[in-house]
Amino acid sequence: MTGTPPPARRAVAELVGTTALVAVVVGSGIQATELSQDVGVQLLANSLATVFGLGALILLLGPVSGAHFNPAVTLAAWWTGRRSGDGPSLREVAVYVPAQTVGAIGGAVLADAMFAEPLVRWSAHDRWAPHLWLGEVVATAGLILLIFGLTRTDRARFAPVAVASYIGAAYWFTSSTSFANPAVTIGRAFTDTFAGIAPASVLPFVAAQLAGLVVGLALVAALFGRPAPAAEDIPVPRGDHHPATAAH
Repeated sequence: MTGTPPPARRAVAELVGTTALVAVVVGSGIQATELSQDVGVQLLANSLATVFGLGALILLLGPVSGAHFNPAVTLAAWWTGRRSGDGPSLREVAVYVPAQTVGAIGGAVLADAMFAEPLVRWSAHDRWAPHLWLGEVVATAGLILLIFGLTRTDRARFAPVAVASYIGAAYWFTSSTSFANPAVTIGRAFTDTFAGIAPASVLPFVAAQLAGLVVGLALVAALFGRPAPAAEDIPVPRGDHHPATAAH
């Protein structure tokens, strides 16, 4: 693909990508609970499906929109590129974030539909505890550090494998199972299944993710200094969008 895709196409890519990502997360969680009663096996199946699905989505949609699928990544791309003009504009942020959020809700509804679950039923899975919020800070900070560290070191081409691998690992090493994504967190409140989160637990999770965003950006600055990537270093059509992506 040459040239920069039009804004509408990039927004659609973010909506479709986030929809697919949440459908993978929620759908694999439902499937896992139907096939096994062992919570460890359920989490293993859910994490593996997310790793493979996320990697494929980054490869497919990265050239269109940067494959953010995550408001935290979009905000980080805007912040790091605001002086050089390499990141999305505030207008693009204002389009990306709603597209990601609507996509996440749509993905949860789609997964419920595929497994004959109620299309919308608020999750009863309470995730309200300080150690879970700390897990979200760690998960999100690590994701931001990884994505923008790869960009700064001219290794952004490894983002599909690296980001998917990180999320797969973070399922297991964080207490929260690494949502690390405000839009996906909101979407997962709409399904009362394995991957759901109670609506009352959403706001603290999002706050922790935004705190992790700040920590991640601070770590990027401390470790790699000011951004100075050339256009060809960024795996998207121009220098407008930093590389993928998401988290579940």
